[in-house]
Amino acid sequence: MREDLISKYSTSSHVLCSITTGYFVYDFIDMALNHRKRSSYELMLHHLIVITCFGLCINTRYYLGYGLVALLVEVNSVFLHTRQLMLVQGIPAKDHFLYHINTLLYLVTFVVFRILTLGWMTQWLLFNREELTTETFSLGIIALAIIIPMSAVLLLRVIIKDYVARPRVRCGDINQLLSEETTEYCDSLANKTD
Repeated sequence: MREDLISKYSTSSHVLCSITTGYFVYDFIDMALNHRKRSSYELMLHHLIVITCFGLCINTRYYLGYGLVALLVEVNSVFLHTRQLMLVQGIPAKDHFLYHINTLLYLVTFVVFRILTLGWMTQWLLFNREELTTETFSLGIIALAIIIPMSAVLLLRVIIKDYVARPRVRCGDINQLLSEETTEYCDSLANKTD
């Protein structure tokens, strides 16, 4: 698979891309039905791009190797979601040792698994343009042209919240800790149980 990211096929790669696409479809539908706000629309755009690109891999059984490389970006999401879970659980963001360790791991994996991977993917597309159809090349370039700035904005938001804007937060004051989307999500859950 390493030597041929275009036409090399394996069942396990196909299944992994299929399961990933299923997750993104589910998450897109969940956001469309339950979380309509500006930040959700950004994430929904991301999901549409991923669904389209992985859909190409699944339906044509080509580009599975490239799709697997793209999945490396999601390693960073583990630490992003862990950060959100810590905030939801009321872990004091600015003073807790585990929160600082997680944020450090988030930043390191952001560089390794987002910046370097997305940069490599862009380079690969440009160097292998002649081997790709015009449609596939265009889809890849447009997808990366949207995903890369979205990733940069995501990084800036975390840095600003965790390092620049450092208000003192009382332990247990969950609404002050949470981002807009998490607060609204918790409110929607509370309203459903009432």
